[in-house]
Parts: sequence; structure tokens; C-alpha cells
Amino acid sequence: MRSDSQTAPASKAALWTGRTLSALAVLFLIADGVAKVMKVAPVLEASVQLEIPERVVVGLGVTLIVATVIYAIPQTSVLGAILLTGYLGGATWTHIRMVGPVFPILFPGLVAAMVWGGLLLRESRLRAIFPVRR
Repeated sequence: MRSDSQTAPASKAALWTGRTLSALAVLFLIADGVAKVMKVAPVLEASVQLEIPERVVVGLGVTLIVATVIYAIPQTSVLGAILLTGYLGGATWTHIRMVGPVFPILFPGLVAAMVWGGLLLRESRLRAIFPVRR
């Protein structure tokens, strides 16, 4: 494994693509978390369909917002990505257990791919640990 000083910096295109992916994921996740905290009608309706008790919706929203903020801070972004992976895995399981349509089952995984893809493109330390080989 190469040290940080030997890790190649990302190209400008890769860096900006990573920032864009990360920003889109952060915007979506913050909006979702705020909607849960505010208990907007569509969130409560979806919670009923997914058999999620209303009493836990605000806690889920706070958890999502905190994990997303941790991800958005460069010094803690890897920890945030790990926390968001757990959260999004739970969202995936919630949809799987309800035997719903395919897209809601896959969507949390797509968001997780944006979280990790954005981080991988903008973080040289991760590319050193998980090198992409040709």
C-alpha cells in the first residue's frame, strides 16, 4: 500500500464529480431528514405503509441529519459514510420486508453508491485503500 504522500491526487474532473455526487447525496438526505423531523404528511403516510410507528419518525430524521452532517464535514466524512451506509441498509431492509416495488428497494443503495462514490473520487486516502485497477 502506498503512503498518503505517494497517493495520486484526483484529476479536477474526478474531484468535481465527487463533490457533485456528495453534494447531491447531502441535499437529498438533509431534505429527507428534515421532512421526517417536521412529520410532513407524505412521510407519515409512507411510514404507515411501511409499518413504521409514528413515534420513531422524528428520531429517524434526527439520526439521518446527524449522520449526513458528519459526512459533509471533510475531517469526519468517512465516519459519516459508514453511518449513512447503516442507515440506508436499514431503509433497504424496511422495503424488502414489505415486499414492495423494486425501485424503493434499490433507491437507498443508489444513494449509498453516491455517498461512497463521491467520497472515493474526492478522497485520495480512500483510493489508496481501495485502488481501482485497470
